[in-house]
Amino acid sequence: MAELKRDWTLSQEAFGRLLHWLDDVSESGGERYLAMRRRLTAYFDRKNCPCSDELADETLNRVARKLEEKGGIVGASPAHYCYIVAKFVFLEFSRRKEHTSASLDEARSAGSVMSSLAEPSKPGMDPADKEKLFACLERCLAKLRMQDREVILDYYRGEQRVKIENRSQMAAHLGLTMNALSIRACRIRTKLEACIKACCQEN
Repeated sequence: MAELKRDWTLSQEAFGRLLHWLDDVSESGGERYLAMRRRLTAYFDRKNCPCSDELADETLNRVARKLEEKGGIVGASPAHYCYIVAKFVFLEFSRRKEHTSASLDEARSAGSVMSSLAEPSKPGMDPADKEKLFACLERCLAKLRMQDREVILDYYRGEQRVKIENRSQMAAHLGLTMNALSIRACRIRTKLEACIKACCQEN
């Protein structure tokens, strides 16, 4: 399975198509998307991946891109197909594990949660390009509404149990269910990634 192209970004339309496909026949209001994301995160957790959230998002992004290219997916149920894609994502992650872990650790040691939001650096990526990537991320974060910026930064703060507890507190503070909070964060992230892509192309 081909690696997700670097110039492809999950749009609102593609995200809506993914939600509809995961719902299959019934309308779950995003419940099946969230359930699938949790299952994928658990799958990568069992594989001892330190960035299981990001790999689950990568898996769903690849599925969304395939839906956009083909108009549909036949021959496998949504859950089965997602796990097929997840296996390829895990194999690719295993090959670049050492580099990716170092990249994430570097960003976190600098006191930044933005490593969860920026596109992972390519092996051997030029330091100037990496600096531009994070400069664009900072610029795009600044363009968000203050509340959206706080939501997306807080959503990816912390690790494992701390992250889960933090999200629970966020949902209670905002008067949202955990599912509604997850969907809101996903929509903000989609907007942010589109902004980062445009910024990197301009500079």
